[in-house]
Amino acid sequence: MRNQMDQVSLNLTGMIPFNHRLSPLFIRDSLYSLIPQGTQHIFVAAIGSNRISGDSLGPFVGTLLDDLFPRHLTVLGNLQYPLDATTIEEEISTLSLPDNSFVVAIDSVLGNEETVNSIIIQNGQLKPGKGLGSDLPPIGHCSVMGVVVKNDPDLESSLLFSDLHLIYTMATNIAKGVSLAVRQYFHYPATHPILQIG
Repeated sequence: MRNQMDQVSLNLTGMIPFNHRLSPLFIRDSLYSLIPQGTQHIFVAAIGSNRISGDSLGPFVGTLLDDLFPRHLTVLGNLQYPLDATTIEEEISTLSLPDNSFVVAIDSVLGNEETVNSIIIQNGQLKPGKGLGSDLPPIGHCSVMGVVVKNDPDLESSLLFSDLHLIYTMATNIAKGVSLAVRQYFHYPATHPILQIG
């Protein structure tokens, strides 16, 4: 869970409504534009908890993307093995990235009236846990952030009672967008599945 986003920074590539029917295509286009030429492998760091609904966006995305493109995509974090505050430091410290790798960090964030219920893609690292007061290492070459709740003094209550329909819809669209970007970048056939269901 990242800290409140008070303003849109200059390196944002887009703010996408979480439930727009074309949001997976918008996400694909934004991500595809950020993947450097010559990238040979993409890592997704799907950050969050499987115990707090408002912080479960990353693990949902990780579960949906698991094992879809084993030659070109590695997913860190899912609902069974979340990449959360208790595991992320060890995972990152032991992670050895091959040359020509690209890391997409995915997390839920706090927002304001203008950004809540949207998906924001940003070029650059994500600092997980900031909204919860955690000092965790930054991760990613780019960030996909789901603004799931407004910044609220009663943060714990907001996170515990977040709308799971919002979380799941947002996660599904993010996973589709990531999958479409990977499929397009590495020239998989259009018939290749884009989500892991079941």
